[in-house]
Amino acid sequence: MYGRTWKSNLLPHFFEPVFYLTAIGIGVGSYITEMGGMSYAAFLAPGLVCVAAMNGASFEATYNFFVRLNFEKAYDAMLTAPLEPDDVLVGEILWAVTRATIYGGAFYAVTALFGLAPLPQSILALAVVPLAGLLFAAMGITFSLQIERIDLFSFYFTLFLTPLFLFSGVFFPLEERLSRGWLLVAEILPLVHPVRLARAAFQADPSPTAIWDVAYLVGGSAALLLWSRRVVARRLTQ
Repeated sequence: MYGRTWKSNLLPHFFEPVFYLTAIGIGVGSYITEMGGMSYAAFLAPGLVCVAAMNGASFEATYNFFVRLNFEKAYDAMLTAPLEPDDVLVGEILWAVTRATIYGGAFYAVTALFGLAPLPQSILALAVVPLAGLLFAAMGITFSLQIERIDLFSFYFTLFLTPLFLFSGVFFPLEERLSRGWLLVAEILPLVHPVRLARAAFQADPSPTAIWDVAYLVGGSAALLLWSRRVVARRLTQ
């Protein structure tokens, strides 16, 4: 299905970073000449790559997953074939990670065209994109399995993803604006970790928290998927 619609699906995700970076360069960038020792647009670029991955995985693992599960009953049809609930869950996660990688990769390509992704070191940031996609896919599916009405996704996007977008180090360095106590609280936020890893790759500056950041992404994903596995098995076999 995506093979027939990939052009119309992918094209907006090339324009989105162009609009972001153009508006920032013309508008905000003219007032904030430097952030974290670099231009403001360059500071934003790695964070926005991770945001693109977050959005790609989140939409696929929330609305699309919920519709297939509750309205289309697509998984019931799949299980008439020699498939198990685990196969359905793995397929959904892999596809959400694929979408996240496409969107994050498209955003990265535009930042490189703008000269905001120093080569070759920034290429390492592409390894962060699927890890971010995995975590947000797992969170999206976990939330989707908990709700009964599709309109409840407005809470997920407005009260969860939007604050992450604003307060995860995408727009300003957290360590320069938050006290030590709030910095410890910020470590709970899932978007903080891929943003920090991607920014370290763009700057070719090894992050002292890299092991912790990767462990958070992998460990958090594993914990959520183990829980989702039990719920999916129950929902699809009852």
